[in-house]
Amino acid sequence: MSESIVVETSRAWLDVDLDALVANARAFQALVRAPLLPMVKANAYGLGAVAVVRALERVQPWGYGVATVEEGEELRPIGMTRPIIVFTPLFGPHAPRYAAARLRPAIGDLPALEAWLATSTEPFHLEIDTGMRRAGVPWNNAPLLARVVELAAAAPGWEGIFTHFHSSDSDPAATQVQWALFQGVLDGLPRRPRFVHAINSGAGVADLGLDADFARPGIYLYGGGVGPHRPRPVAALRARVVATRRIARDDTVSYGATWRAERATTIATLGIGYGDGLPRALSNVGRVEIGGRIYSIAGRVAMDMTMVDVGDAPVSPGDVATLFGGLVSLDAQAATAGTIANELLAVHARVVRRYGSGPTDRRTDGTG
Repeated sequence: MSESIVVETSRAWLDVDLDALVANARAFQALVRAPLLPMVKANAYGLGAVAVVRALERVQPWGYGVATVEEGEELRPIGMTRPIIVFTPLFGPHAPRYAAARLRPAIGDLPALEAWLATSTEPFHLEIDTGMRRAGVPWNNAPLLARVVELAAAAPGWEGIFTHFHSSDSDPAATQVQWALFQGVLDGLPRRPRFVHAINSGAGVADLGLDADFARPGIYLYGGGVGPHRPRPVAALRARVVATRRIARDDTVSYGATWRAERATTIATLGIGYGDGLPRALSNVGRVEIGGRIYSIAGRVAMDMTMVDVGDAPVSPGDVATLFGGLVSLDAQAATAGTIANELLAVHARVVRRYGSGPTDRRTDGTG
């Protein structure tokens, strides 16, 4: 093992299986029978946008979706020429920056549309709010919708229109209602733009019979379960055991002394904590894999370290613990923490990402 790998894996790291990522993309594409617009926002859900985008080029997506201008700008220097849509609503004064990076804005209000049309003739997408109530032109605000559509229809850059489902992974009936409202808006358009899109991970795996020009998968690509569907695991969060100690019955562990030993046992300290993105909510309840067995987190998760009760097992400093992506799945650990897989994947920047075709393959930073 080279010195660089020793340093990279001396504390905590995230193994990313790029082959599994691509397999999930192909599986999703087969379900929806449409081109993909993979969502690579938030640094590709924490896995590293540059490396993820390069891997997803194997499925020849229509383009990519991001949340911020900065995320879109990051992809241009690597030679990415496909369309990139920024899904946070356009703020008018930022329109020149979008245009300079050839980014397509998502527009959901009249001032933003007017600002874009005054700045550029390049493509843009209109968002229609059918119930998410987060952004977009409300489907039932007839005067505003009519004015926005009138301006958009006269613009050569009007390329797409979309909506966002709020419960596609849990409520098919509500999703069908939103789709019907969206269809009502489409039926009233003076002209239909080139692209209509709405299918996210939940709508795609639910096979609701929705027809769209491309789909926008997110968490499914990265290994998170959607309803009963379980894609291939993509990421495994690992940490080294950095210390062990034998403690007696009634000894306490970690801040606040919230955990007390019921018997003599061994405590293994892992080099990872909430400063790395491990949820503090896993204190006293999270589970960890070490040496092919599952153990419980003992005490509060600290900023840089987490303690695990390993009983009488022969665990030693240098051993590797897997916090999700092994015997403890991403979804199971997220449920234990009272959150979702999306949030658990968003480990902090100081955690090294290692990329390969398997969970323990070589590391690359995505620039070579």
